Amino acid sequence: MNYYIAPRFLEKIAVFITKNYLNIPGIRVPLILGVHGRKGEGKSFQCDLVFEKMGIEITHISGGELESPDAGDPSRLLRLRYRETAELIRVRGKMCAIMINDLDAGAGRFDEGTQYTVNTQLVNATLMNIADNPTNVQLPGSYDETPLHRVPIIVTGNDFSTLYAPLIRDGRMEKFYWQPDRSDKVGIVAGIYSDDGLSSREIEQLVDTFSNQSVDFFSALRSRIYDEQIRDFIFKIGIEQVSRRVVNSADRPPEFSKPKFNLSRLIEMGNLMVKEQQQVQSSQLVKEYNRALDGNRYFREYTPPAPLEKPKSSQPETVTSPFGNGAESAKNPVKNYSPTQTPLPVWQSGNRFVNESIQLPQASSGVVNSVESYELPVHNNRHNEVISTQIGLQTLEQVRNLIAQGYHIGIEHVDKRRFRTNSWKSCGQSIVGESEAITALEVNLSEYQNEYLRIFGIEPRTKRRVMETIIHRPE
Repeated sequence: MNYYIAPRFLEKIAVFITKNYLNIPGIRVPLILGVHGRKGEGKSFQCDLVFEKMGIEITHISGGELESPDAGDPSRLLRLRYRETAELIRVRGKMCAIMINDLDAGAGRFDEGTQYTVNTQLVNATLMNIADNPTNVQLPGSYDETPLHRVPIIVTGNDFSTLYAPLIRDGRMEKFYWQPDRSDKVGIVAGIYSDDGLSSREIEQLVDTFSNQSVDFFSALRSRIYDEQIRDFIFKIGIEQVSRRVVNSADRPPEFSKPKFNLSRLIEMGNLMVKEQQQVQSSQLVKEYNRALDGNRYFREYTPPAPLEKPKSSQPETVTSPFGNGAESAKNPVKNYSPTQTPLPVWQSGNRFVNESIQLPQASSGVVNSVESYELPVHNNRHNEVISTQIGLQTLEQVRNLIAQGYHIGIEHVDKRRFRTNSWKSCGQSIVGESEAITALEVNLSEYQNEYLRIFGIEPRTKRRVMETIIHRPE
């Protein structure tokens, strides 16, 4: 299969790697190249094609290897792989490089619920240290004065804004955003279907039909064409015999004839795949199954009750406030209000409850007296008088101060053994309201009596943590 390498991609990777192997006086070359962009656009695969074309030997590291139960293991792994690759350059006399796939998934921080561990800090610090001193990378517990060969590092990811900012500065990491244009996408798809007899016009039409899809969509689409033959094979030998025939059989492996690839069939299968994507996006079943992810209950959207019939009388009605002491409030024209209805307070900004079950009259040509929304005042200086017998006054005051400054509240716990390595675990999603924070603290204090517990503030926009405080220590 004749795969296509985008010229822009080839040029960027080739220039970066070659520049790292040249000794240009007075030039400081970044050691790390960050290739980032949308999911499924072929970043890793295009890199592999460039490496193969240039004859470069690659040491692969997965983003999943950047976390471990033992503190320090991932950073030690990075140093070890770097030294091994530098030794390969010296022994084999050829270009080598390190490639870290999905760096943001292993070392990034996506929101306040993402656990930030000691290993995450050490991985960032180790990569920064290697980028600053590429010829002097030591293993813990030993020191070798022999200078190492410089080893370029290519990392891939979707969103590098989740990484530690000093790591991705221009002196350490050169960034390359990869988003194939139409010509690149047509060339890549033509390479995928190069042996299937599709014309250039049909390739372009296929790409234009699914213009919003990523490159891997077209590769998955090609594999779906074989589903019909595989289904016939299963029914032919019997579904009970599939495992024995495919995995452990003395017969030759099953062979399938090449299916006929035509544009109409590809578009039909592609539309089915698109519908499955839309089903995933629209189902949102997590909101039904996990109420904790439904957000703060004070900020849920309010659905007004169904309107009642308009009263026939045009005379103003006397309405008694449902929250009052029974005294007559005012004689105002009110629409669609029944005294038997239970008013539903709705939380609004400004710390007040507004009774929205009393609906205001529609505008009319006559003179109509305005009706003010009924408000139940809340004293801001007393914070709704949330009182807890399990939580100390200092903790209560810190929660109130954080919320008053606009921060969300985060809670974490850790056992005695992991406390020494600072490996805290999150207790759940961030909390917005004061009463929710107090309730969550009481629950976690009861659940983690024999562990350390701490709270901290989360800046909603930047997800920055502030004022980390340990509020409970095991006896």
